[in-house]
Amino acid sequence: MFKGRWRTAGRALVRVVVVWAVSTLTMLVLAGILPDFQVQGADDSLTRTALTAAWGAGAFGLLSALVWPFLVRALLLVPALVLGLLVFFLNGSLLLVALKSTPDGGGAANAENAIVVAAVMSAVASATSTALAVRDDNAYRRRLSRLAERRRRRSGEDSARRGYTASPGTLFLQLDGVGHQVLLDAVADGHMPTVAGWLGERPTHRLTPWRTDWSSQTGASQLGILHGSNHDVPAFRWYEKESGRIMVSNRPAGAAELQRRAIEHTRDAGLLTLDGASRGNLFSGGADQLALVLSMAARRGRATRSRAGYFAYFTDPANAVRTAVSFVAEVCREIGQSTRARLRGDRPRVGRGGLYPFIRAFATVVERDVVVAAVIGDMLAGRAAVYADLVAYDEVAHHSGPHSRDAIRVLRRLDRSIALLAKVADHAPRSYRLVLLSDHGQSPGETFLGGYGLTLRDLVRAGCGLPVPRRAVRTKSGAEARDAARDAVRTALHRPVEEGEDGDEKRSARGSDPIVLASGNLGLISFPDVPERMSREQIDERHPALLRTLANHPGIGFLLVRSEANGSVVLGPGGAEIPVAKLDDTGLLAMMGPGAADAVRRTDTFPHVADIMVNSMYDPATGRVHAFEEQIGSHGGLGGEQSNAFLLSPLTLPPPVPGGGELVGAEQVHTVLKRWLYDGLGPQVPLGPTPARVAVRQEETEPSP
Repeated sequence: MFKGRWRTAGRALVRVVVVWAVSTLTMLVLAGILPDFQVQGADDSLTRTALTAAWGAGAFGLLSALVWPFLVRALLLVPALVLGLLVFFLNGSLLLVALKSTPDGGGAANAENAIVVAAVMSAVASATSTALAVRDDNAYRRRLSRLAERRRRRSGEDSARRGYTASPGTLFLQLDGVGHQVLLDAVADGHMPTVAGWLGERPTHRLTPWRTDWSSQTGASQLGILHGSNHDVPAFRWYEKESGRIMVSNRPAGAAELQRRAIEHTRDAGLLTLDGASRGNLFSGGADQLALVLSMAARRGRATRSRAGYFAYFTDPANAVRTAVSFVAEVCREIGQSTRARLRGDRPRVGRGGLYPFIRAFATVVERDVVVAAVIGDMLAGRAAVYADLVAYDEVAHHSGPHSRDAIRVLRRLDRSIALLAKVADHAPRSYRLVLLSDHGQSPGETFLGGYGLTLRDLVRAGCGLPVPRRAVRTKSGAEARDAARDAVRTALHRPVEEGEDGDEKRSARGSDPIVLASGNLGLISFPDVPERMSREQIDERHPALLRTLANHPGIGFLLVRSEANGSVVLGPGGAEIPVAKLDDTGLLAMMGPGAADAVRRTDTFPHVADIMVNSMYDPATGRVHAFEEQIGSHGGLGGEQSNAFLLSPLTLPPPVPGGGELVGAEQVHTVLKRWLYDGLGPQVPLGPTPARVAVRQEETEPSP
């Protein structure tokens, strides 16, 4: 036993010495390269220079290990993006302190060089330490165990969680926008080897497709999955007449209000109420542990808990360096890919300039790194249920296409993240069941503007006899990560996010002009001066040509309007008209896929359904739709792969649908996931009227003023 301990201690000492030596060498090399950075005096010998460098490297490493975690914890009130920038300045400050402590003051650097040197040394030391630990499996296991133990002690949850560790935990990892067919193709073509291994000759997981609601987008799907209800979510964005407000799913205030409504509707705080964590999501799911959760973005006070989720990531300053380097590389990659697409003359194509390369880098690098790091921390802490969303594929597919080479490369990187989490699960204090799922797919196709030279708003104004701009105004993309990135920056700068900032959402006051909103290939038309949902007869009386113009346009598949004579009706080209009560998956909806009639019928019952709901055309031969936004990969309505999501679950869990039936709608997915949690942990904590915990939940979900 003693021999084994001495061997372990010897290996640890060797790793410390090697990392120290590499850091010293790095400092000497940087001193030779950078003119204003030195580790020697004018008359110092080579030996004295080496000793000074060794002293400085050792002092910097010691300060990083001892002081850095306290600095990061003290700055948890700072938003993640700002903290990511402060990391470099704080790290440089630690280096300056280390240099000041060298014998005879032999080390010196200006502020700019201190930041550069500290970043390089942190990255090199982290890479060296990781490489040595990976070669020693026992050391790697011990390191993960120590991290887990430290997390449990720090959170004060050790004694509370010990009773749970005998039961398995569950990680729900959402691959945003990855459709069922896209996953199958990626597995078959070898782009996702980790997932392929789970589905191989000796499968450990089962793949189950599920069909989304009419509103096939993250706001509706994730709300239904995490909170059990997406009632009255007709689209990604919609107009509410009684308040004169445009609701947008991925605005902090909008997400908070949707979460509040769902909790009020179900009387349940969500999927993650029992020892849960929510990472990178629009909604909390009732979790106590939060990081990058939009519905909680504007909270104060207790909201510091949501920032504790990225504490572990920034505890190691090398993480910020690695993410920054990857961020720059991703910006360059996007610029190169978009340039090649223009030179090849790829069609369809949308603009990818301006801030988009940086927004893509945020989604594919920053969000991924912080969320994966938070999930690793949750697993090492032994949390019972974790739900995390990785938005990288969805963002890239919107602008490059769901089957493009750019999007496939993102899937490869996501597979590596999945492999990393699977490896961490082997070292967690409890066993984990890894469940992969998506919230929707994406359908390719030329934009409505690109195909017909005008936007849906222009077509509506023409049908109403209103002036149409000579040059069509492009409707900005509604990609989740684009808006989330902009809102994250606004939150970091403590600037308000206005609900009506996107293109057609701008309006000055109530008027008679129609409000036209786009959610992928789903359009919503509302008349703000009419307090109730307008009927077909009212619309025809005011604008006799509007419904006919829309229904007969080749880029539009069908319309949903209310009729005073027949209830709600679906209108199509050539005067086709079917009452919703008699609607089935034939006729006008024959090409939209199974379940389309039920999806339309359900949406028609929502209080905030638009006066006119517009679904674009769908070509089953090519799988293409026309997005009413600037997206060549879109989702939000009916037609094609956007409605076909997936659920990949371990064989140790019961089948999602006993007997092999269909899995339809996000609310049914919630029921399945909750049943699986029941199997492992017992019932979740319901939302009742009296417990103090419930009062906290309700307070947390109130929208910010």
